[in-house]
Amino acid sequence: MQNALVIGSGLGGIATALRLRALGLDVHLLERLDSIGGRAQCFEHQGYRHDAGPTVITAPFLFDELFHLFNEQRSDYIEFKPLDPWYRFIYPDGDHFNYGGTLEDTLDEIRRLSPVDCAGYQALVAHSKKIFDVGFEQLAHEPFHQFSTMFKQIPQLAKLRSDLTVWDIVCKHLSHDKLRQAFSIQPLLVGGSPFDTTSIYGLIHYLERAYGIHFAMGGTGALIKALQKLMLKQGITIQTNTTVDKILIQRRRAKGVKCTSGEVIEADCVVYNGDPMHMYRHLMPEKSLPITTRLKRKHSKLSMGLYVLFFGTTHQYSDVAHHTIWMGRRYKALLDDIFHRQILADDFSLYVHRPTATDPSFAPPGHDSFYVLAPVPHQGGNIDWQIEEPKLRERIISALDKTLLPNLTQHIRAPFSMTPDDFAEDYLSYQGAGFSVAPLLTQSAWFRFHNKAEGFENLFLAGAGTHPGAGMPGVISSAKVVETLVKRLLKAKAA
Repeated sequence: MQNALVIGSGLGGIATALRLRALGLDVHLLERLDSIGGRAQCFEHQGYRHDAGPTVITAPFLFDELFHLFNEQRSDYIEFKPLDPWYRFIYPDGDHFNYGGTLEDTLDEIRRLSPVDCAGYQALVAHSKKIFDVGFEQLAHEPFHQFSTMFKQIPQLAKLRSDLTVWDIVCKHLSHDKLRQAFSIQPLLVGGSPFDTTSIYGLIHYLERAYGIHFAMGGTGALIKALQKLMLKQGITIQTNTTVDKILIQRRRAKGVKCTSGEVIEADCVVYNGDPMHMYRHLMPEKSLPITTRLKRKHSKLSMGLYVLFFGTTHQYSDVAHHTIWMGRRYKALLDDIFHRQILADDFSLYVHRPTATDPSFAPPGHDSFYVLAPVPHQGGNIDWQIEEPKLRERIISALDKTLLPNLTQHIRAPFSMTPDDFAEDYLSYQGAGFSVAPLLTQSAWFRFHNKAEGFENLFLAGAGTHPGAGMPGVISSAKVVETLVKRLLKAKAA
């Protein structure tokens, strides 16, 4: 084996390309958009800069590892700045909760709301560390395409109560409703409802506590440019504006791809960094798919969709934190509307990203840049976004004007948005889901789409829809899994 083709240049694809290059393979990276990064695009709009996708860096060491593969230092390419607070929660009654900083900082905030929950929070973090030690340190980078691997982990997973949800575990340790909400929203960052997501994802608490929350100066777009510089320096070839039409299969081997332009690109090894639901529906010959893959494709439950509103302001809101979680009046009922009833409700909860709190370069002097995200149903909800987007935009701006961003209607400039329709069109995400398949227990590890396509010798998957899951740490760890699988294939070829 001499060369590898990576389809899709999201962070999972970039990390895979670098890891396979470090193995000595010639690597060719394909991207259908104008620039690499997948969902981590960057928009420059009327003087304001906006990251289109991920903004929260919780595991900086995973990026450091990619540079260390080539004896490089990440800090020579881009600066990661720690944030404090990590998040500020704003509640409907006007109360707030600052999360982040030292353990004592967080305990002080908890003590202000509910002194009796201080011990419970420390117990929650201790439990989260136990999950982290197994779920992240031991299993996140291990292949799970063989059921025997999963079977060996059942005792540990049972001991950690992976059958419980994130909400169950949080409620076991905390009593105050505002704290329960604040410490259960993490699954939404990877596409799941805390009332459905396996408590394995509770490891995020310890991950945040151990490594903090960081921001890449210049934004995630600048991080992508830094990784692109590293890839080009290492001889990885990058081809943009190229959409794959078919993965070419011959005798249970992937031989390469045929693009919509008619171009055929051959490879000894193919890695798909995109939504497996799309790959197995549109890029593979139906007759080549094993029954287990067809069943998984048919029955997998999707993450929610995302509505993202971008805008600038002619006023600086200096008291607004870098990351704000603006909580609506409903919590469980709203999430049930989104995930189960697939209803676009009149109310919402919001993630408000104000990068100018840390990096003024995102806006002209004296201005702010904002990105506001609302979880919404995916396209399975049959929402006509041509009609509903302007209404939702108006409701969000009005709500922020009355609360977090006073007089926003006077100061807002250059607004534009993305809906699940855009996720489906731009990223080929099935049903416009924001994070591919949902992080349920029955869709984790062996039950998730495998990093090695079943029935094929040299076709691999990286990214949010495969093991270990969505989010920056998840997709970058998926590249480690692919690296392990390719090493095994190389070793078998050499034998």
